[in-house]
Amino acid sequence: MHDTVIRGATIVDGTGKPGFTGDVALDGDKIAQVGGKAGPSKRDIQADGLMVTPGWVDAHTHYDGQATWDSQLAPSSWHGVTTILFGNCGVGFAPVKKRDHSALIGLMESIEEIPGVVLDEGLKWNWETFPEYLNALEQRQRTIDIGAQIAHHPLRVYVMGDRAINREPANADDIAQMRDAVRAGLEAGAFGFTTSRTNSHKTPTGEMVPSRYSEVDELVGIGQAFKNLGYGAYGVNSDFEHEAEELEWMTKVAKETGRPVWFLLTDRPNDPERWQRLMSGVHSARKQGAMVTAQIAGRPVGVMLGVDTNLNPFSIRPSWQDLLKLPPEQRLARMQDPAFRAKLLGEEHSPELLKRLSQFRQYITTSWDRMFPMGSPPNYEPHPDESIGAMSKRSNRTPEEIAYDYLAAGADKFLYFPIVGYNGGNHEVIRAMLSDETTILGLSDGGAHCSSIVDASVPSWMLIHWARDRSRGPKFSVENLVKRQTSETARFFGLNDRGVLAAGMKADLNVFNFDGLRLHAPEVAYDLPKGGRRLLQRVDGYHHTFVSGTETWQNGEHTGALPGRLVRAGR
Repeated sequence: MHDTVIRGATIVDGTGKPGFTGDVALDGDKIAQVGGKAGPSKRDIQADGLMVTPGWVDAHTHYDGQATWDSQLAPSSWHGVTTILFGNCGVGFAPVKKRDHSALIGLMESIEEIPGVVLDEGLKWNWETFPEYLNALEQRQRTIDIGAQIAHHPLRVYVMGDRAINREPANADDIAQMRDAVRAGLEAGAFGFTTSRTNSHKTPTGEMVPSRYSEVDELVGIGQAFKNLGYGAYGVNSDFEHEAEELEWMTKVAKETGRPVWFLLTDRPNDPERWQRLMSGVHSARKQGAMVTAQIAGRPVGVMLGVDTNLNPFSIRPSWQDLLKLPPEQRLARMQDPAFRAKLLGEEHSPELLKRLSQFRQYITTSWDRMFPMGSPPNYEPHPDESIGAMSKRSNRTPEEIAYDYLAAGADKFLYFPIVGYNGGNHEVIRAMLSDETTILGLSDGGAHCSSIVDASVPSWMLIHWARDRSRGPKFSVENLVKRQTSETARFFGLNDRGVLAAGMKADLNVFNFDGLRLHAPEVAYDLPKGGRRLLQRVDGYHHTFVSGTETWQNGEHTGALPGRLVRAGR
């Protein structure tokens, strides 16, 4: 007798092959049968009209801190995610010396917008080395499985101290120590190493981060930690100021180690052809036998602009800084004062505050044609005619006036500002990237950018938009999209026991109403440690989520089960 049988569902198994109708049987933490009619079970789930898929594998989440104190790991777990990786973009919390705790908190706060007071309260710092960090993670039970990557910023500070913070070059001994520390972390179960070479990442004072100008010798030297290991991936977030040089060293590392090297790729408003040049570099590397890959976002990386978010079109004006001292309700009341409205709209932005913003967020001061009122359900592919700028051209009001009055109507009013991924005013570039087999899906940032971005919903949205609702261009099959965020991400990072519905595979799966999937509008919550603020986004349509054969979510409610564990690479 099986433990659980999901009967009569449309099975989309994660391989990309067409869906089919049948039963899925679970025994213990493994799948026992897929397709056909299963025998009797202790629990039957009647799934006529529902779809069953593997659980989503999300490889870019930044839950480095939250995973140490939070067992649910929402909002990702709300959206059918059953495995996450963090340690992305070169930021993390290990290895670390006690003297550098505050510095790493400051980096995570400024780069990934996780409030410092939250991290200071939540992190227990019961580790120093990366293997000890993994041991600490292993002590907590969770709704989903987690895996970690070694981040360059803490590693560089651990080895080089103030010289790293001052962005001094690493010497041969520094590089050897970093290489050895990465090797120890990989052997302890890290899924890879990540670094950051982008102006989008700054310290709390607006300075560049420790690894921003790391020399190629350092990056290649650290990569030698992967040699003769057989697992692990090397991740890069780069501005590609010197495209040929960057692609050359990535190709070199991939060829010498035999391991994948991936970099983040989006289309950028200031260089519309950049993504095509970089994809050509990926194709060239593949022809040379190097596993170089672009990690892409399935929808534009969009900032939510509101009264109670990190950013809005007025947040770098002096009078707005005074409003931040007030709770949101009083802030709204003050905004409705005509005298305050006139004062704020008459001000220029502060150059000092502007300097602290990442390179593309600085566009919030001028890009009214990229700001869109967000409805419910949200539309992430609005037509350019729906922008604040277009609305202004059709009226006798300035864009500033329209945006101000919209936001002043309530704390639940948001402007959607797609920073990258929206050249041409549509999703055609993203569609082209998704159509390329040398890309992998990522960039949900579920645990990051707490008060400005809420992309943990991307796994659900991929099906809603790309397979079902898109009206402004071609779609993808649901089978393709399921494969994209299950078996493809799992295989890439060496999670070979999951991502496909097949006998003997790990019983991580979702049962949902494909036609009933619906995203809610974002909402602001103060549910982090110390009452920290974050944006959340809920979804309708998931009936059951299982992790290791145990049901964790049923109709949007946590069952209380915590079967999730730390997964160690190479084990």
